[in-house]
Amino acid sequence: MAIFENILGTVGNTPVVRINRLAPKGVDLYVKVEAFNPLGSVKDRLALGIIEDAERTGALKPGQTVIEATSGNTGIGLAMVCAQKGYPLVVTMAESFSVERRKLMRFLGAKVVITPAAERGTGMVRKARALADKNGWFLTRQFENEANADFHSKTTAREIVNDFAGKRLDYWVTGFGTGGTLKGVSRVLRKERPETKVIVCEPADAAMLTSGAEQDRNPDGSPTKSHPAWNPHPLQGWSPDFIPKLTADAVGAGVIDRVITVPNAEAMHWSRQLALKEGIFVGVSSGGTFAGSLKLSADLPAGSTVLCMLPDTGERYLSTPLFGDIAADMNEEEQQIAQTLS
Repeated sequence: MAIFENILGTVGNTPVVRINRLAPKGVDLYVKVEAFNPLGSVKDRLALGIIEDAERTGALKPGQTVIEATSGNTGIGLAMVCAQKGYPLVVTMAESFSVERRKLMRFLGAKVVITPAAERGTGMVRKARALADKNGWFLTRQFENEANADFHSKTTAREIVNDFAGKRLDYWVTGFGTGGTLKGVSRVLRKERPETKVIVCEPADAAMLTSGAEQDRNPDGSPTKSHPAWNPHPLQGWSPDFIPKLTADAVGAGVIDRVITVPNAEAMHWSRQLALKEGIFVGVSSGGTFAGSLKLSADLPAGSTVLCMLPDTGERYLSTPLFGDIAADMNEEEQQIAQTLS
């Protein structure tokens, strides 16, 4: 067992796990389980990377308040980092996201400012920028900040390259939230594992990459309004109502080999199946990337190797439709089991 100076040393080095019961015959399907990060998601990486970069460059001053717009996981990761380092944190968050996330951030000491659901992700981004400008707070800019992608190049990508050294890796499958994982990992794979194809998944109801429509942006790369192809969807943390600059950079660099759209119901289904058949407890965005991996794998030749990113833990979704049919009280079968001792 390793001994760490503080909790931040435990970020990264997440496991790659073989899928056994759900994998198509003849395909070696693996998942990288980002729920093993200390606060349960891949966004712990960007939180640490952005804050440490800002400290190095002097953009973040001792005791300065940090602010970010978040669907939850980035805010939770930032709350951990800021708690450990002693920075006050304010997050803006659309009211449509799960209450578990609000409570977790507040438990870690963050202040959570709720924005109207109708204003979507662009609304919470505008609110964060306005508060930062008014109060002189440090805005982390997760959707545009190069430190986000850089940290994934230094950690996530290196872990994948090392784990598959001397082994086949034909496809790497991911979704996109900020685009940091996509940009940071894909550029390393293009250089060091050029045979590995990069596959991106997005919700069928918010097929922004598939549509090919341009995203209107401010000079700093932030969105001016919702993307025309975006519609509300339940895959929290996946595909905000705009194409983040980091994602657009990856598209522009030509590193994406294929985009797969995933219906909401399939994402929900495969999140549950990962729990039931593989014992892997992850959220609905993970179900989405896994669904995309299965679609991809259905047409692959025997012996192909696929690695799928699973972004977060299932505990972020207890109040969402993912757990809609999971009761707290005993069902009829459980009552019958209990009565066998009567």
